[in-house]
Amino acid sequence: MMGRIAVAGATIINEGNRFQGTVIINRGIIEEIITGASTQLTRYNPEHTIDARGLLLIPGVIDEHVHFREPGLTSKGDIYSESKAAAAGGVTSIMDMPNTIPQTTTLELLDDKISTAAEKSLVNYSFYMGATNDNIEQLVKIDPLKVCGIKLFMGSSTGDMLVSNREALEKIFKLSPTIIVAHCEDEASIRQNAEKVKQEKGENIPFRFHSSIRSAEACMISSMLAVELAKKHGSRLHILHLSTARELSLMNNSIPLADKKITSEACIPHLWFSERDYDRLGWRIKCNPSIKLESDRQALLEGISSGLVDAVATDHAPHLAFEKDSTYFKSASGMPMVQHSLQVMLELSKKGYFSVEKVVEKMCHAPATIFRIDRRGYIRKGYHADLVLINPTSTETVTTQSLHYRCGWSPLEGEIFHNSIETTFINGHIVYHKGKFDETIKGEALSFNQNQLAYQG
Repeated sequence: MMGRIAVAGATIINEGNRFQGTVIINRGIIEEIITGASTQLTRYNPEHTIDARGLLLIPGVIDEHVHFREPGLTSKGDIYSESKAAAAGGVTSIMDMPNTIPQTTTLELLDDKISTAAEKSLVNYSFYMGATNDNIEQLVKIDPLKVCGIKLFMGSSTGDMLVSNREALEKIFKLSPTIIVAHCEDEASIRQNAEKVKQEKGENIPFRFHSSIRSAEACMISSMLAVELAKKHGSRLHILHLSTARELSLMNNSIPLADKKITSEACIPHLWFSERDYDRLGWRIKCNPSIKLESDRQALLEGISSGLVDAVATDHAPHLAFEKDSTYFKSASGMPMVQHSLQVMLELSKKGYFSVEKVVEKMCHAPATIFRIDRRGYIRKGYHADLVLINPTSTETVTTQSLHYRCGWSPLEGEIFHNSIETTFINGHIVYHKGKFDETIKGEALSFNQNQLAYQG
């Protein structure tokens, strides 16, 4: 669909407001936002008008935390397959993690990923550089206008990129030219917990032990260290996938988000599942950090409303079913989530946990603000037309047949959502509409305004 487009009569949800209106798109950019009845359309002479009455129109979701598995792990998923699933879920931009094969720990490998995405990704993209104990000379050369951040594993996960050397940690926090995003779990505690359980229960244990092995204490120890180092060096730190109520005590909700230097993310698995689901779903919900107590889930949900949780992402991490369907210690950690993250959050809103306006704030606005993304994440004149139309009254059941993941499964199979993603616009193009894709369209590399604000947090 080319030329000027009018998305007319939608209920627009943006920046805490809800109103009926029309968005005019011209050459991939939001040209105008018209409030009320679309009587001014003739002024803009659109070539195409989309009747969006009865639908919600929101900015595209920015998923700041995905593992699309390319290069080296493409049997699980690749940039094409997982970006397709993202578009079907209303996700218009992604930030991909470095624990691939090879690991993205050099500028050359980072450039290779960007080139691959330009050819294959249906959505907009950026890639983290991975930190190691000895690649600081690469990290300091990052262009903060083109790279979303540095990924720091302060606890090993898939790919074992653990940075355990205190001297290396100090250098990373002191010298990083961009935001540091941290996976925080204390490795020594995890190993001690695992050994204790093995001695008491043996190798073949129920999956519910995952929450006590990768424990709340392990998360808290590591998150405290990350915060300590960030404060010491004045670094910008984003703590990934909070999973415990205790970690919320490290966060500050009294500072405007744009001024914060230490921010947080919660992920869909920790908001939807709790330890009560292990016996039912087993390997399907094994992830790192672990899904924990129902009280932790409730605290995270409350943190979204209170501002202690700044952003919501997925930690989309596909594995093939046979890699997961094994005994506990052999089962891979991670699950696919990017196709249904927005639907999950809208369902939680329908259950009364928070408003749809809050969903948009945490999934669209907040990532754009935290990472200082150039002209995305909001419905504003002059911004890229990354938009999503949602049917808020339809009913949709997650089935194996409806999945677009290469891995072919989801822990959400059988769940019924009382909303559906109808249309996804990326840079003004309709990439997804009612189950069909325009795969001729490719996303763009994200760019960042790293020095646009004076930060005080």
